[in-house]
Order: sequence, then structure tokens, then C-alpha cells
Amino acid sequence: MPISEKTVRQSVSLPARVARQVRYLAKIGSTSASRIIVDLIESGIEAREQEKKRFFELADRLAKSRDAEDQKRLKEELARLTFGE
Repeated sequence: MPISEKTVRQSVSLPARVARQVRYLAKIGSTSASRIIVDLIESGIEAREQEKKRFFELADRLAKSRDAEDQKRLKEELARLTFGE
């Protein structure tokens, strides 16, 4: 997080198991639990954005595809992204 970026204090409740993992990661990384939480949230947001981008790329490929086998495979992959395994 850049220094010039404004920070907002936010209170969150974590399950005990997650809080233990955060404290452990902070300890081994010689940083604060807050920094670990921020890093994990930023990673999660980035992962969601990548997932969304992947979904729209597949949907675009499906719309342009003329091959029945390719269409079937793309539909299955889109279903996995949408509904899980």
C-alpha cells in the first residue's frame, strides 16, 4: 500500500482459526497482523478480478467459436467457473 494512499480504520471479526493463522504469518514475516490482513485482502481482490476477466474471455471465445467441440468445452469451463466443480 503506497504511503500517500489514505487509510481507513476498519474493524473486522475473524474466526479464531483465521486469527491464529494471521498472527503466525505476521510473526514469521516480521510484520503486523494488520499488514498481513491487508495483503490477504488485496490478493483476494486481485484473484476475483482475474477470475472475472477469465470468465469474460471464455464467454467471448464461446460467442466467436464455430466448432461444436470447442463450444462444448468452453461451456463446461464456464459452468465450472460459475458453479464450481
